[in-house]
Amino acid sequence: MSQASKNPSLAQQLEHRFGLRSLEYRHNLSKEELFHEAIANDRGRVSLEGDDNAQKAFPTKLGVNGPLVYYTDPTCTGRPVNDTFGVAWPELDEKVWWKPDFQKFNPEKFEALTARVVEHLNQRGKHLYVKDVYAGADPSYARPYRLVSEYASHSFFCHNMFMHGIEGVSDEDAKRWTMLNVPSFHCDPERDGTVGTRLACLDFKNKVVLVLGRADYCGVVKKSMFTVMNYLLPEMGDMGMHCSANVGPDGDGAILFGLSGTGKTTLSADANRQLIGDDEHAWTGIGVSNLEGGCYAKLIDLNKEDEPVIAAAMSMPGTIIENVPPLPGKEMSECDPQELDLTDKSVTENTRFSYPLEANPNVAEGAKGPHPQTIVLLTADAFGVLPPVSILSTQEVMYHFVSGFTAKLAGTEVGITAPVAAFSACYGAPFMSQHPSVYARLLAEKMEQHQTRCILLNTGWGGGAYGVGKRISIGHTRALLDAALYGKLDNVPTETHPVLGLTMPTECPGVPSEILNPRNTWEDKDAYDVAAKKLVAMFQDNYEKKNFAELGIDPVM
Repeated sequence: MSQASKNPSLAQQLEHRFGLRSLEYRHNLSKEELFHEAIANDRGRVSLEGDDNAQKAFPTKLGVNGPLVYYTDPTCTGRPVNDTFGVAWPELDEKVWWKPDFQKFNPEKFEALTARVVEHLNQRGKHLYVKDVYAGADPSYARPYRLVSEYASHSFFCHNMFMHGIEGVSDEDAKRWTMLNVPSFHCDPERDGTVGTRLACLDFKNKVVLVLGRADYCGVVKKSMFTVMNYLLPEMGDMGMHCSANVGPDGDGAILFGLSGTGKTTLSADANRQLIGDDEHAWTGIGVSNLEGGCYAKLIDLNKEDEPVIAAAMSMPGTIIENVPPLPGKEMSECDPQELDLTDKSVTENTRFSYPLEANPNVAEGAKGPHPQTIVLLTADAFGVLPPVSILSTQEVMYHFVSGFTAKLAGTEVGITAPVAAFSACYGAPFMSQHPSVYARLLAEKMEQHQTRCILLNTGWGGGAYGVGKRISIGHTRALLDAALYGKLDNVPTETHPVLGLTMPTECPGVPSEILNPRNTWEDKDAYDVAAKKLVAMFQDNYEKKNFAELGIDPVM
């Protein structure tokens, strides 16, 4: 092992902090060591009819030279949104954005539960894996993050997804956050104040995260700390962002916000620009930097030709494939990772892949970049109403940022699909631990300070809604994005949309002018006007439901 299994200073710290004692801590093992530990030791449930002693982690045909394949509990193949809480300390109550997927947890219950978990671990007397990493690439805001876990797989994932060796972080012990990740502890709702037998709970006051019971989806390890950083960064005048970011050859930075299915990952991967990151970032006084050291990509239906970086990384050592089944009739140890069926949804549609940021061929040095010159709000409007591109004022940026709109395609039982509006504030509502207006104001202030332009880029449909119109071509979308990134939309002629109020360019290099006004692309102009008014009504309804007026957001639609 890379360090002595008995680490006196670590043991003293954990006993002083939590009362943990008489345990063997496997501290900061290498990924190769964790690979073998996970296969040998990680045990839990992997099927509804199974028990809690099944093997959780497996090698592929490539062994330690390929990915680790990990299976979650079948009831936790995604974030446990109904079991995610924050400790409701009175002094923090008004600052935290409480919502259905981030509910209040009683402080006294939390302290009693933490003590019970520690007692449970002390009685079990088994080894624990400890991984020390950092959230954030920049020492001015980075936070030490210590994962104490029963599963080696979670320690492996943590090693992939966070930063290592960030120098210059002051007062590390005082700033350190600790997660106790204990799948073997099942909560008692009546006694513990939980909804069910599992829990993911953040204590912003004491810098503790508890993850208990059947909450073993790897994403909990990542997104819990993202939620923490989105609480801490505004306290420093900085902004946490659920976005991708890159930087051009002339040092011109860009940020792309967007919900799933809008093209955020695809559009941020540009051969002419260096990738800062694909998911979680901070915008501070010195620029944009990644909060992570890895990527956590969806694998379901992955097109390897469209995503060559992810495809190649699937055969790399030090990576994790989550919830992808082996080939029929084969053990996972007989499967080449390149032969796995990525269309197989028998475990879940939310199959995932964790790999290091360096697997990308063109990463910005230190996962950092300058202040952005361009911000892109992505939406995939399946109603076919929004223009392909709109140039936004500061007020419009704040409104559309807190709206976080896209239109998803929801299948029905007979296979018919229809667009469904989806609104997620700040393009990542579940992880925004302060109120949306806090992030919107920070965004507006930073844009004004750094003279950042912003566009709303629609990667959805034109000429009609989904089923009638056509998806805006990736070529036209790329041309619109490039025009925005390189300032070619700054001084073009524009017109104002009569219903939406959006400013639309009337010309753009590489894009037919007739598609820039969406009404022109609809054969039935009256039907378009009706659809546009319906979409505005959806925005207005969301604005009223979320009480954005009370938060100081102007209604621009």
